[in-house]
Amino acid sequence: MKQKKSGMFKYYLKEASKCWQLYVLLIPALLWAIIFAYYPMYGVIIAFKDYKIREGIMGSPWASPLFKYFTEFFSTSIAVNAIKNTLVVSLESLVFAFPIPVIFALLLNQVRSKKASKAIQTISYAPYFMSNVVVVSLITVFFSANGVINGIIRSTGGSEILFTSVPEWFRTLFIGTNIWQTMGFNAVIYIAALTAISPDYYEAATIDGASRFQRVLYIDIPMIMPTVILMLILQVGNIMNVGYEKAYLMQNGSNTIVSELISTYVYKVGLQTAQYSFATAVGLFNSVANFIILVIANKVAKKVSDISIF
Repeated sequence: MKQKKSGMFKYYLKEASKCWQLYVLLIPALLWAIIFAYYPMYGVIIAFKDYKIREGIMGSPWASPLFKYFTEFFSTSIAVNAIKNTLVVSLESLVFAFPIPVIFALLLNQVRSKKASKAIQTISYAPYFMSNVVVVSLITVFFSANGVINGIIRSTGGSEILFTSVPEWFRTLFIGTNIWQTMGFNAVIYIAALTAISPDYYEAATIDGASRFQRVLYIDIPMIMPTVILMLILQVGNIMNVGYEKAYLMQNGSNTIVSELISTYVYKVGLQTAQYSFATAVGLFNSVANFIILVIANKVAKKVSDISIF
Protein backbone atom coordinates (compact mmCIF):
# COMPACT_ATOMS: atom_id res chain seq x y z
CA MET A 1 0.00 0.00 0.00
CA LYS A 2 2.84 2.37 0.95
CA GLN A 3 4.66 1.53 -2.27
CA LYS A 4 1.50 2.29 -4.28
CA LYS A 5 1.08 5.68 -2.58
CA SER A 6 4.77 6.44 -3.10
CA GLY A 7 4.45 5.55 -6.79
CA MET A 8 1.38 7.78 -7.19
CA PHE A 9 3.17 10.66 -5.45
CA LYS A 10 6.17 10.32 -7.77
CA TYR A 11 3.83 10.20 -10.77
CA TYR A 12 2.01 13.41 -9.74
CA LEU A 13 5.33 15.09 -8.94
CA LYS A 14 6.65 14.17 -12.38
CA GLU A 15 3.48 15.49 -14.08
CA ALA A 16 3.63 18.71 -12.05
CA SER A 17 7.29 19.25 -12.99
CA LYS A 18 6.25 19.43 -16.67
CA CYS A 19 4.33 22.65 -16.04
CA TRP A 20 6.05 24.02 -12.94
CA GLN A 21 5.73 27.58 -14.25
CA LEU A 22 1.95 27.44 -13.73
CA TYR A 23 2.40 26.35 -10.12
CA VAL A 24 4.84 29.23 -9.53
CA LEU A 25 2.20 31.64 -10.86
CA LEU A 26 -0.29 30.04 -8.45
CA ILE A 27 1.84 30.85 -5.37
CA PRO A 28 0.73 34.53 -4.98
CA ALA A 29 -2.94 33.51 -5.14
CA LEU A 30 -2.41 30.75 -2.57
CA LEU A 31 -0.56 33.13 -0.25
CA TRP A 32 -3.37 35.69 -0.58
CA ALA A 33 -5.99 33.02 0.24
CA ILE A 34 -4.02 31.76 3.25
CA ILE A 35 -3.30 35.23 4.69
CA PHE A 36 -6.63 36.95 4.00
CA ALA A 37 -9.15 34.09 3.83
CA TYR A 38 -7.98 31.23 6.06
CA TYR A 39 -5.79 32.85 8.72
CA PRO A 40 -8.57 35.27 9.85
CA MET A 41 -10.76 32.22 10.64
CA TYR A 42 -8.63 31.91 13.77
CA GLY A 43 -10.55 34.93 15.09
CA VAL A 44 -13.83 32.96 15.08
CA ILE A 45 -12.83 31.73 18.55
CA ILE A 46 -13.78 35.19 19.86
CA ALA A 47 -17.47 34.25 19.44
CA PHE A 48 -17.04 31.65 22.19
CA LYS A 49 -14.95 33.80 24.56
CA ASP A 50 -15.37 36.85 26.77
CA TYR A 51 -12.83 38.64 24.62
CA LYS A 52 -10.60 41.26 26.21
CA ILE A 53 -8.14 43.17 24.02
CA ARG A 54 -5.37 43.27 26.61
CA GLU A 55 -5.48 39.52 27.21
CA GLY A 56 -5.73 38.58 23.54
CA ILE A 57 -7.75 35.82 21.92
CA MET A 58 -6.13 32.84 23.66
CA GLY A 59 -5.73 34.64 26.98
CA SER A 60 -9.37 35.69 27.21
CA PRO A 61 -11.65 33.39 29.27
CA TRP A 62 -14.20 31.12 27.60
CA ALA A 63 -17.79 32.38 27.67
CA SER A 64 -20.07 30.73 30.18
CA PRO A 65 -22.21 29.19 28.82
CA LEU A 66 -20.23 28.58 25.62
CA PHE A 67 -23.01 29.82 23.29
CA LYS A 68 -23.77 32.82 25.48
CA TYR A 69 -23.50 35.45 22.74
CA PHE A 70 -25.55 33.45 20.23
CA THR A 71 -28.31 33.18 22.81
CA GLU A 72 -28.07 36.91 23.52
CA PHE A 73 -28.42 37.75 19.82
CA PHE A 74 -31.55 35.65 19.30
CA SER A 75 -33.08 37.01 22.50
CA THR A 76 -32.81 40.62 21.31
CA SER A 77 -35.80 42.28 19.65
CA ILE A 78 -33.63 43.48 16.77
CA ALA A 79 -32.45 39.98 15.72
CA VAL A 80 -35.65 38.89 13.97
CA ASN A 81 -36.02 42.28 12.29
CA ALA A 82 -32.40 42.33 11.05
CA ILE A 83 -32.64 38.77 9.68
CA LYS A 84 -35.98 39.54 8.03
CA ASN A 85 -34.70 42.75 6.42
CA THR A 86 -31.56 41.00 5.16
CA LEU A 87 -33.57 38.16 3.61
CA VAL A 88 -36.12 40.51 2.00
CA VAL A 89 -33.43 42.74 0.47
CA SER A 90 -31.45 39.72 -0.75
CA LEU A 91 -34.48 37.93 -2.24
CA GLU A 92 -35.74 41.07 -3.96
CA SER A 93 -32.23 41.66 -5.33
CA LEU A 94 -32.17 38.06 -6.56
CA VAL A 95 -35.52 38.44 -8.33
CA PHE A 96 -35.02 41.90 -9.82
CA ALA A 97 -31.24 42.41 -10.04
CA PHE A 98 -29.91 38.97 -11.05
CA PRO A 99 -31.60 38.73 -14.51
CA ILE A 100 -30.58 42.27 -15.54
CA PRO A 101 -26.88 41.53 -16.35
CA VAL A 102 -27.94 38.44 -18.34
CA ILE A 103 -30.44 40.45 -20.40
CA PHE A 104 -27.91 43.27 -20.82
CA ALA A 105 -25.24 40.85 -22.07
CA LEU A 106 -27.68 39.28 -24.55
CA LEU A 107 -28.70 42.70 -25.88
CA LEU A 108 -25.11 43.96 -26.05
CA ASN A 109 -24.14 40.84 -28.01
CA GLN A 110 -26.60 41.93 -30.71
CA VAL A 111 -24.91 45.31 -31.26
CA ARG A 112 -23.12 45.01 -34.58
CA SER A 113 -20.88 48.05 -34.27
CA LYS A 114 -17.78 47.23 -32.21
CA LYS A 115 -17.22 50.89 -31.36
CA ALA A 116 -20.77 51.28 -30.07
CA SER A 117 -20.47 48.01 -28.14
CA LYS A 118 -17.24 49.09 -26.44
CA ALA A 119 -18.68 52.51 -25.62
CA ILE A 120 -21.79 50.97 -24.03
CA GLN A 121 -19.63 48.54 -22.05
CA THR A 122 -17.40 51.31 -20.74
CA ILE A 123 -20.38 53.44 -19.69
CA SER A 124 -22.03 50.46 -17.95
CA TYR A 125 -18.82 49.55 -16.08
CA ALA A 126 -18.20 53.05 -14.70
CA PRO A 127 -20.73 53.06 -11.80
CA TYR A 128 -19.20 49.87 -10.35
CA PHE A 129 -16.01 51.76 -9.48
CA MET A 130 -17.87 54.54 -7.65
CA SER A 131 -17.55 54.70 -3.89
CA ASN A 132 -20.75 53.98 -1.96
CA VAL A 133 -20.32 57.41 -0.37
CA VAL A 134 -20.57 58.97 -3.84
CA VAL A 135 -23.60 56.82 -4.73
CA VAL A 136 -25.44 57.77 -1.53
CA SER A 137 -24.56 61.42 -2.18
CA LEU A 138 -26.15 61.10 -5.64
CA ILE A 139 -29.24 59.54 -4.04
CA THR A 140 -29.44 62.54 -1.72
CA VAL A 141 -29.00 65.00 -4.59
CA PHE A 142 -31.74 63.41 -6.68
CA PHE A 143 -34.20 62.03 -4.12
CA SER A 144 -34.02 64.21 -0.99
CA ALA A 145 -36.84 66.63 -0.10
CA ASN A 146 -34.97 69.42 -1.93
CA GLY A 147 -33.58 67.10 -4.60
CA VAL A 148 -33.95 67.12 -8.37
CA ILE A 149 -36.85 64.64 -8.53
CA ASN A 150 -38.92 66.49 -5.94
CA GLY A 151 -38.13 69.74 -7.75
CA ILE A 152 -39.67 68.28 -10.91
CA ILE A 153 -42.67 66.97 -8.95
CA ARG A 154 -43.30 70.40 -7.37
CA SER A 155 -42.94 72.15 -10.70
CA THR A 156 -45.70 69.97 -12.14
CA GLY A 157 -48.04 70.79 -9.25
CA GLY A 158 -47.50 67.63 -7.23
CA SER A 159 -46.56 67.27 -3.58
CA GLU A 160 -43.05 66.22 -2.60
CA ILE A 161 -42.24 62.61 -1.71
CA LEU A 162 -39.77 61.91 1.08
CA PHE A 163 -37.88 59.18 -0.78
CA THR A 164 -34.91 59.08 1.60
CA SER A 165 -36.97 59.16 4.79
CA VAL A 166 -40.05 57.04 4.14
CA PRO A 167 -39.30 53.32 4.92
CA GLU A 168 -41.29 52.14 1.88
CA TRP A 169 -38.74 53.69 -0.51
CA PHE A 170 -35.54 52.37 1.12
CA ARG A 171 -35.47 48.99 -0.63
CA THR A 172 -36.43 50.50 -3.97
CA LEU A 173 -33.55 53.00 -3.82
CA PHE A 174 -31.10 50.44 -2.39
CA ILE A 175 -31.82 47.71 -4.98
CA GLY A 176 -32.29 50.16 -7.86
CA THR A 177 -28.90 51.81 -7.31
CA ASN A 178 -27.32 48.36 -6.84
CA ILE A 179 -28.61 47.35 -10.28
CA TRP A 180 -27.22 50.56 -11.77
CA GLN A 181 -23.85 50.01 -10.07
CA THR A 182 -23.31 46.32 -10.81
CA MET A 183 -25.18 45.65 -14.07
CA GLY A 184 -22.26 46.29 -16.43
CA PHE A 185 -19.61 44.62 -14.31
CA ASN A 186 -21.69 41.50 -13.59
CA ALA A 187 -22.45 41.17 -17.29
CA VAL A 188 -18.75 40.61 -18.11
CA ILE A 189 -18.85 36.88 -17.38
CA TYR A 190 -21.95 36.41 -19.56
CA ILE A 191 -20.41 38.46 -22.37
CA ALA A 192 -17.33 36.21 -22.17
CA ALA A 193 -19.57 33.12 -22.35
CA LEU A 194 -21.36 34.54 -25.41
CA THR A 195 -18.12 35.31 -27.24
CA ALA A 196 -17.05 31.67 -26.73
CA ILE A 197 -20.02 30.37 -28.76
CA SER A 198 -18.91 29.01 -32.12
CA PRO A 199 -20.02 31.10 -35.15
CA ASP A 200 -21.00 27.83 -36.86
CA TYR A 201 -24.19 27.72 -34.78
CA TYR A 202 -25.25 31.16 -36.01
CA GLU A 203 -24.39 30.35 -39.63
CA ALA A 204 -26.44 27.14 -39.53
CA ALA A 205 -29.36 28.96 -37.87
CA THR A 206 -29.23 31.76 -40.47
CA ILE A 207 -29.27 29.23 -43.33
CA ASP A 208 -32.33 27.60 -41.71
CA GLY A 209 -34.06 30.99 -41.69
CA ALA A 210 -33.90 31.72 -37.96
CA SER A 211 -34.55 35.33 -37.00
CA ARG A 212 -32.30 37.28 -34.63
CA PHE A 213 -34.70 36.70 -31.75
CA GLN A 214 -34.79 32.96 -32.49
CA ARG A 215 -30.97 32.83 -32.52
CA VAL A 216 -30.92 34.44 -29.08
CA LEU A 217 -33.68 32.12 -27.82
CA TYR A 218 -32.32 28.83 -29.17
CA ILE A 219 -28.54 29.43 -29.29
CA ASP A 220 -27.41 32.19 -26.91
CA ILE A 221 -29.58 31.38 -23.90
CA PRO A 222 -29.01 27.58 -23.89
CA MET A 223 -25.26 28.02 -24.41
CA ILE A 224 -24.79 30.42 -21.48
CA MET A 225 -27.28 28.64 -19.21
CA PRO A 226 -24.57 26.64 -17.34
CA THR A 227 -22.83 29.94 -16.50
CA VAL A 228 -26.13 31.50 -15.42
CA ILE A 229 -26.90 28.56 -13.13
CA LEU A 230 -23.44 28.65 -11.54
CA MET A 231 -23.74 32.38 -10.88
CA LEU A 232 -27.25 31.84 -9.48
CA ILE A 233 -25.95 29.21 -7.05
CA LEU A 234 -23.25 31.61 -5.83
CA GLN A 235 -25.80 34.41 -5.51
CA VAL A 236 -28.19 32.23 -3.51
CA GLY A 237 -25.30 31.07 -1.32
CA ASN A 238 -24.54 34.71 -0.55
CA ILE A 239 -28.13 35.58 0.29
CA MET A 240 -27.49 36.47 3.94
CA ASN A 241 -24.50 38.62 3.12
CA VAL A 242 -25.58 42.17 2.23
CA GLY A 243 -22.82 44.78 2.46
CA TYR A 244 -23.25 47.27 5.27
CA GLU A 245 -21.68 50.37 3.69
CA LYS A 246 -24.50 51.70 1.53
CA ALA A 247 -27.28 50.51 3.86
CA TYR A 248 -25.55 52.20 6.80
CA LEU A 249 -25.06 55.44 4.87
CA MET A 250 -28.72 55.44 3.80
CA GLN A 251 -29.98 54.84 7.32
CA ASN A 252 -31.79 57.51 9.32
CA GLY A 253 -34.18 57.60 12.24
CA SER A 254 -37.21 57.17 9.96
CA ASN A 255 -36.21 54.10 7.91
CA THR A 256 -34.25 52.00 10.47
CA ILE A 257 -37.15 49.54 10.73
CA VAL A 258 -36.41 48.34 7.16
CA SER A 259 -32.74 49.38 6.76
CA GLU A 260 -31.29 47.58 9.79
CA LEU A 261 -29.52 44.55 8.30
CA ILE A 262 -27.36 41.91 9.94
CA SER A 263 -24.25 43.57 8.49
CA THR A 264 -25.15 47.05 9.78
CA TYR A 265 -26.03 45.59 13.18
CA VAL A 266 -22.67 43.78 13.39
CA TYR A 267 -20.88 47.00 12.44
CA LYS A 268 -22.66 48.96 15.15
CA VAL A 269 -22.21 46.50 18.02
CA GLY A 270 -18.72 45.47 16.93
CA LEU A 271 -17.02 48.78 16.22
CA GLN A 272 -19.20 51.45 17.78
CA THR A 273 -19.85 49.72 21.10
CA ALA A 274 -16.77 47.42 21.11
CA GLN A 275 -18.80 44.25 21.80
CA TYR A 276 -16.36 42.10 19.83
CA SER A 277 -17.50 38.68 21.05
CA PHE A 278 -21.15 39.48 20.41
CA ALA A 279 -20.45 40.89 16.93
CA THR A 280 -18.28 37.88 16.03
CA ALA A 281 -21.05 35.50 17.13
CA VAL A 282 -23.58 37.30 14.91
CA GLY A 283 -21.15 37.28 12.00
CA LEU A 284 -20.42 33.57 12.50
CA PHE A 285 -24.14 32.77 12.50
CA ASN A 286 -24.45 34.72 9.24
CA SER A 287 -21.57 32.84 7.61
CA VAL A 288 -22.82 29.41 8.70
CA ALA A 289 -26.31 30.23 7.41
CA ASN A 290 -24.83 31.28 4.05
CA PHE A 291 -22.81 28.06 3.83
CA ILE A 292 -25.86 25.87 4.54
CA ILE A 293 -27.92 27.75 1.93
CA LEU A 294 -25.08 27.39 -0.60
CA VAL A 295 -24.88 23.61 -0.08
CA ILE A 296 -28.67 23.25 -0.43
CA ALA A 297 -28.77 25.44 -3.56
CA ASN A 298 -25.89 23.46 -5.09
CA LYS A 299 -27.64 20.12 -4.43
CA VAL A 300 -30.93 21.38 -5.87
CA ALA A 301 -29.19 22.73 -9.00
CA LYS A 302 -27.28 19.48 -9.47
CA LYS A 303 -30.46 17.44 -9.17
CA VAL A 304 -32.51 19.67 -11.49
CA SER A 305 -29.96 20.64 -14.15
CA ASP A 306 -26.92 18.42 -13.46
CA ILE A 307 -24.86 21.61 -13.07
CA SER A 308 -23.11 22.41 -9.78
CA ILE A 309 -20.03 24.14 -8.37
CA PHE A 310 -18.93 21.05 -6.43
